[in-house]
Amino acid sequence: MTTIEFHLFMPQMRLSFDQLVTRARAAESAGFAGISGMDHLVPPQAEDQPMYEAIVTTTWLAAHTERIKVGSLVLCDAFRLPAVLARQAVSIDHASGGRFELGIGWGSVRDEFTTFGVGSTEPRERVERLRETLEIVRALWAGEVVDYDGHHHQLQGARQEPRPLGRIPIVIGGTGRKTLALVREFADWWNVHVASLGKLDELRSQVGDARVSIQQMVALVRKGDDRKSITDLANRRFGFAGPVVGSGPELVDHYGRLADQGIERVYTWFCDFAPPETLLAFGDEVIAPMSVAT
Repeated sequence: MTTIEFHLFMPQMRLSFDQLVTRARAAESAGFAGISGMDHLVPPQAEDQPMYEAIVTTTWLAAHTERIKVGSLVLCDAFRLPAVLARQAVSIDHASGGRFELGIGWGSVRDEFTTFGVGSTEPRERVERLRETLEIVRALWAGEVVDYDGHHHQLQGARQEPRPLGRIPIVIGGTGRKTLALVREFADWWNVHVASLGKLDELRSQVGDARVSIQQMVALVRKGDDRKSITDLANRRFGFAGPVVGSGPELVDHYGRLADQGIERVYTWFCDFAPPETLLAFGDEVIAPMSVAT
């Protein structure tokens, strides 16, 4: 069976920085391999809720943890110039001792582009811009002197130091033809929407050596919990996402089946907003047994 690692997906909304740090440290203690936030200018479907910026939050969590990987699922390309993004990524890479991963995409919420005036709403323009960003970031990370004349970006004699400590992993999600080409050329990880798992075998040949991850809602039913109330709460909050509800052994079986499909990472998004006690229980009842099994 393929070894599977767990990352905590924790949107940086409705939570204070102290609460975010407490959860990140609990995830680290519980055996999670990474933690990722989101990147939006306003929280999707919760526009009235408070939310912190992605790069700042990632840096703060990196500073308050020791081992866990940090990043976003995923940064929106249109929000940052590629030279700025390249510099930010290397800065967090050095500050964290090589724990930063660059998750990046071309934007999932079209309304943000119109509301905040950050770029074209046309998918073709956005995916082409993302390609230019990835080409520029990779060249700057290599320490090259970059002359670049693209449709979206132009650089003349650009160069950055320091270089990354090692290889900064790149995470790209999606199943469109042009997105798959970006995954094949640039990505270390290919994040697949759970609705596309049925096409996984068909698409896998199009992504080269990229490893497969998914993001999934989960609700853990601990011993003594009222299963019905947990299920009802999960469906009330996140029924649109089809959350997985189960006890520790049931979730071990579920993730084992995903591993058998070749999925090597799961971004777990907890329906109860990941209080420390849930994360520690998940570590004891799911992560630890699966580590022993593999």
